[in-house]
Amino acid sequence: MTFATVFGASAQNLSAEDPSSIPGIGNYPLELSARMTQESAPISRGMVWRVFREREDADGKLPLLATAKGGTAKFELPAGTYLVHAAFGRAGATKRVSLGSDGSSEEIVLQAGGLELNATAAESEIAPRNLRFSVFELELDDEGERKLISRNVKPGKVIRLNAGTYHVLSRYGNINATVRADLEVKAGEITRAVLQHRGAPISLRLVSQSGGDPIANTAWTVLTEDGEEVFSSNSVAPSLVLAEGGYEATVRNGEKTYRQPFNVRPGQRQRVELLLAQ
Repeated sequence: MTFATVFGASAQNLSAEDPSSIPGIGNYPLELSARMTQESAPISRGMVWRVFREREDADGKLPLLATAKGGTAKFELPAGTYLVHAAFGRAGATKRVSLGSDGSSEEIVLQAGGLELNATAAESEIAPRNLRFSVFELELDDEGERKLISRNVKPGKVIRLNAGTYHVLSRYGNINATVRADLEVKAGEITRAVLQHRGAPISLRLVSQSGGDPIANTAWTVLTEDGEEVFSSNSVAPSLVLAEGGYEATVRNGEKTYRQPFNVRPGQRQRVELLLAQ
């Protein structure tokens, strides 16, 4: 599947600098189009075009002359050489373009595809509100870190990327239930991946009897088996998602403190109750 069959719209010019003010004699048409691959249809919607001067200014930056959004873009510019950047989501490419008195029609092949992410826990569906993804470059930099490409990606959303391999981090909840994977994106295709989490949703309650209503005026803390604090809350009955493993729930009610160990098993929702009688 390619994106080119999905989108259809014309470009809208959003000039960053009036082209008529650019030194030169007369303006000439420059038409730009893009494809995901050499074989795919032209992209007709979702493009962002930027046209830069070829030479840097006094600050060492390439001056931005004009932009357009949509599909095919048309500009009127003086004769000269320009750098054109085409962006389609997180996919992009840059091309040097020469414009003469006859005008020019240029096409950029992005060599890009898409990535669609989802995840389950013990083969059980995860509520979309509890699931987010981050996409990074695969290679580590000099400090041992990966460059972030996209953060807080929702499940089922297609991210447009240049062809290549990427490092993906999936978060189930916002504490410690995470999983990572390296995924390949192929030009002209959508890579669909379902990651497997080993975590589960947990609810905490202080009750006077099993199955009773939660008691108010509570301060909660959850520790790992190693004694690391991973959660705290003053809610009456807090809900959270934890990775598989052993934990201890501690709750303070007035002058008294109650503790109870519990285990998290993948995909098994559980209510952890601490009895006031304890």
